[in-house]
Amino acid sequence: MSKQRKRKQKYSQGLWRLTIERLFRQRSGIAGMIILGILVLIAIFAPFIAPYDPIEPLIGIENIKKREKPCIHLLGCSADKPQHIMGIDGNVRDLFSRVVYGTRVSLFIGFITIGFAVVVGVFLGTIAGYSGGWLEDVIMRTLDVMLAFPFLLLAIAITSVLGPGLTNAMLAIAIVSIPAYARVIRSSVLSVKEEEYVSAARAVGASPIRIVSQHILPNALPPLIVQGTLGIGTAILEAAALSFLGLGAQPPTPEWGAMLSAERAQLFSAPHLVFFPGLAIMITVLGFNLLGDGLRDAMDPRLRL
Repeated sequence: MSKQRKRKQKYSQGLWRLTIERLFRQRSGIAGMIILGILVLIAIFAPFIAPYDPIEPLIGIENIKKREKPCIHLLGCSADKPQHIMGIDGNVRDLFSRVVYGTRVSLFIGFITIGFAVVVGVFLGTIAGYSGGWLEDVIMRTLDVMLAFPFLLLAIAITSVLGPGLTNAMLAIAIVSIPAYARVIRSSVLSVKEEEYVSAARAVGASPIRIVSQHILPNALPPLIVQGTLGIGTAILEAAALSFLGLGAQPPTPEWGAMLSAERAQLFSAPHLVFFPGLAIMITVLGFNLLGDGLRDAMDPRLRL
């Protein structure tokens, strides 16, 4: 049994190594990693990149007006004026600094929200797929009821009950995301548990917990990794939507959806206040989608690159 486990570990390591090599051959995967790498660096070094405090107004510090247009000295803006490369928002704050710090908030939302949803989804999906019977029916039918409601509508309902706020919005998005991950892991568990090595582990008297943790889950997770990567972008987008509706991040938190909500009436008079936060959301979601597509292609056994 020990030799069999070692062979399986070597096979698993070789499979992951092959997956990584194939990922670096995928243009979409490389583009997604570059975008997300830049965003992570921006989030980490936000205090050094942002020239101003993202929360404190600049009144009394500089002679500026609210909703001023971007001023970039290299593009012809007068050197006498202070440089604000994305302009000033309606509360006389530097928009560039707020967008930079918003990267931290959005990545935090995406990773924490989907991390929670994946953990709970894996737990429920594994129990349903491995146990079967009435327990599977109860779990999956409950999740089917949740899937019957539109994603954003259910998130709005949960946030309305819990109260507006970033934490409650993240919890709502995590809750409505659980069924998707539970269904993915359940289908994988149903397939993997019929393999010969699982039957062999059962024959030698391995406990269900040992079989699930060492034999089933490691081989059932790849589809979940792809789903989770794509889900992070969706979670960031949904959090921005809740903040836009006033149910997510509350002022003065530098969150992109809240920035769009605060300045949505200025679309024609000060379009830069809407354009830059919207562009940040688009680039972030695009990065996760590209990486998810690259992972999906890299993990597809039918492809031979």
